[in-house]
Amino acid sequence: MAERIIYLDHAATTPLDQRVLAAMLPYLNEQPGNPSSIHQLGRAALHALDDARAAVALVLGCARKEIVFTGGGSESDNLAIKGVALAQRQRGRGNHIITSAIEHDAVLHAVEYLEQFGFTSTQLPVNAAGLVHPDDLRAALRPDTILVSVMYANNEVGTIQPIAELGAICRERGIPFHSDAVQAAGLLPLDVERLNVDLLTLTGHKFYGPKGSGLLYVRHGTPLLPQINGGGQERRRRAGTENVPGIVGLATALTLAEEQRASMVPHLTKLRDHLIDGVLTTIPRSWLNGDREQRLANNVNLGFACIESESLLLLLDQQGICASSGSACSSGALEPSHVLTAMGLSADAANGSLRFSLGHATQAEEIAHVVAILGPLIERLRAVVTC
Repeated sequence: MAERIIYLDHAATTPLDQRVLAAMLPYLNEQPGNPSSIHQLGRAALHALDDARAAVALVLGCARKEIVFTGGGSESDNLAIKGVALAQRQRGRGNHIITSAIEHDAVLHAVEYLEQFGFTSTQLPVNAAGLVHPDDLRAALRPDTILVSVMYANNEVGTIQPIAELGAICRERGIPFHSDAVQAAGLLPLDVERLNVDLLTLTGHKFYGPKGSGLLYVRHGTPLLPQINGGGQERRRRAGTENVPGIVGLATALTLAEEQRASMVPHLTKLRDHLIDGVLTTIPRSWLNGDREQRLANNVNLGFACIESESLLLLLDQQGICASSGSACSSGALEPSHVLTAMGLSADAANGSLRFSLGHATQAEEIAHVVAILGPLIERLRAVVTC
């Protein structure tokens, strides 16, 4: 392992904030109660859940009862997609679901699963920057459309979608609108009223909280069938003993992320732009994937002609630089990124792209070091190929 580690893979997971860990510790050892128990330790656990729910509701601008705690982002996406679709069909509303072509696999695969049972779907196209056009959503709506799911910000290229406008279109038609906002916490506003969303997914480990903790916001009155059955936890929407330490950690992390957002976003944006400009001005045949302006403050997805990103990532790792070739959930996949190909990149261009995602601890000198080391590494790779 390299002596110096520069971690630029925060879109995959973030380190646990020590303040979050401190909030979790009592519920990991001193207060082990089950929130469903009526004794004092059980009541203490229930009180912690109530406080966490209130903290999350404050950030999202919603009612406490509209928060469902889950085991993570993928579970929340599955609950939203399957839970709403099945409830809508049960009510005779239809079978048609709309997503975008660049959704996380947790959304796309949940829709594919439902297609085995007679549901149909439409994937909205995106432009070269990865943006969904609202007119394409209007054109795709049908009388039997029962759910629309478009992510707030893309996990690979950081493109920010016009969620409020898309949600308003759905609201005009009375169609539930879900957004995977996993990448947004601490970087974008999360007020669900202004976003016009009926369901919204978050997961703790993307904003310095613990892994295995997530939530789904469900607007009151939105039809939803539970996908995990058992006890009556989470107002009978998600059975299973609640992960009290994880939920406390998630709520603490979300509160901190929101408190720091106003100061952190300009800081990250400055570092992001230094990395983008440094690479594009010093490395020939390089390009930026995603919209330059409508992108997350911490996301840099770059493409390089005549290289394979996996080889470059290995060389970077040897130098102590941690980056990614795209979605962490798809690492090891041989196929080119479905996000990049949907944006119009060829398979070769997609396979020559990688993502740097910055975090709270990222420093300017680290960015300068990455820029300085990338050029020689890419020249080394290009020297052994013909293109």
